[in-house]
Amino acid sequence: MVIKSTTPRARVVVTALSSILPLSFFLISGVDSFATYNNPTSTAASKVVKSFPTNAFTAATAIPILSRYHNTASASKSVLAMSTTTAESWSTLQSASSSTAVGSALNNEQSLRATGKGSPFVQSNLRLFNSSEKPKITLYRDHAGWCPYCQKTMLLIEEKEIPINIELVAMRSYGDKPAEFLNMVPSGLLPALIVEQPDGRKRVITESQVIMELLDRWHPTSEGYKAMLPSEEDTDGWSKFDTLANLERELFSWWCTLVFRPEGPRLGGGSGGLMGMLTGKGGGEKEMSGSMKGFLDCLSKVESALTSTPGPWFFGEYDYPTMIDFIYVSHVERMLASAAYWKGLDLRSAEYKAQFPGLNAWLDAFEKRECYLAFKSDYYTHVMDIPPQYGPGFDGGFEDKRKEFSQCINGRDGKSWKLPLPHDDPVQPLYRGPPLPLCALSAAGIESDADGTYESTNPEQMAKACRHMAGWKLSSNGDKVSFVPG
Repeated sequence: MVIKSTTPRARVVVTALSSILPLSFFLISGVDSFATYNNPTSTAASKVVKSFPTNAFTAATAIPILSRYHNTASASKSVLAMSTTTAESWSTLQSASSSTAVGSALNNEQSLRATGKGSPFVQSNLRLFNSSEKPKITLYRDHAGWCPYCQKTMLLIEEKEIPINIELVAMRSYGDKPAEFLNMVPSGLLPALIVEQPDGRKRVITESQVIMELLDRWHPTSEGYKAMLPSEEDTDGWSKFDTLANLERELFSWWCTLVFRPEGPRLGGGSGGLMGMLTGKGGGEKEMSGSMKGFLDCLSKVESALTSTPGPWFFGEYDYPTMIDFIYVSHVERMLASAAYWKGLDLRSAEYKAQFPGLNAWLDAFEKRECYLAFKSDYYTHVMDIPPQYGPGFDGGFEDKRKEFSQCINGRDGKSWKLPLPHDDPVQPLYRGPPLPLCALSAAGIESDADGTYESTNPEQMAKACRHMAGWKLSSNGDKVSFVPG
């Protein structure tokens, strides 16, 4: 019998977890991970699951291994030799996982989320924060958090803590939209904001930036909300905002030109240019196409804007990200994955960190914020979910690096998806922010360093928290895992 998942899956990148359970278990159960945090909609697992032999993990061996999730790391030495004659029920395993401090905290967090409170979560249907009143606005957004325009809207809502109802609707590229939604929003565009009017009618607003600006205006600083835009009288601030917003569209255009159109031969000499194509000796030299150069030149303008402020954000007067940061980050996140996968351009490598220190500091700052981690996806997820939305990416760029990076992201390099998993990834650096939900870390007695990282955390303490989180996730999703003859 082969285990097949009926729930979204997430790639697990924590060596501590893999020391106890087979990788397939974390994948089929959507375990929160360094790569996807609270977003259980990563597709990174599908490639790995398909690569396992059909008889690799059976129902007989699965549950006994799972039942020992709370044992010490030494148990990993005998995992494959354990008896498979006795299988505990999912409910028994769930009770055991819930009895840990981490499991109890996660149960409490789950209850809070159901009431609109608690930490950010990609599948939440209600966000109340500190409000006790039923919201009169409803945001329609995609199920998985794969839509970059929905993502940036949700980031503003979470950072500003705006009470709101949330309805999840399929993106056009992933399924049919319900008739009720299309009756309200004939275009089918996401995100869409529905506002209940005093006379009972409903006002429909589309376009993410319009929605974000209205939400900021309707929830002013005078009522205790964070500012996301310059004040009306701040003409210099608005001029800066407009310039940055236009630059984001320019960067987006260059990204589309680079990734979704054939680059064509580079016209320079040498083995990487036109002569290399004619002689068959191209592929290794860093000679850029016009689209690659245009993309990097535009990114340099973004870099200049980021390094012109004292902090990591575009507007240095705030110690938190504002609307313009959210406008950028959802697409920059996708640029990082696609540029590495289709063009061999790793913007977070040591080489490009030196070239773009402001960009990388900005990304590091985002990856320490719980609201961002709840909606962040991994590279494999993005390179799989981008083509249905934008069209296929075209191979090109730095050919040797492209092959290396794409094989790594796909798990075909013979090492990147093999156990034991490394603590870091050669292409996708693991962020140094909270590796688990803050409630789980707090329950485990783990505190961040002064800079928001967890570099000095005792490895064994973190490993134990990760194992208990894994056990809780696995047992909680047990009834959603089907066992079918294979």
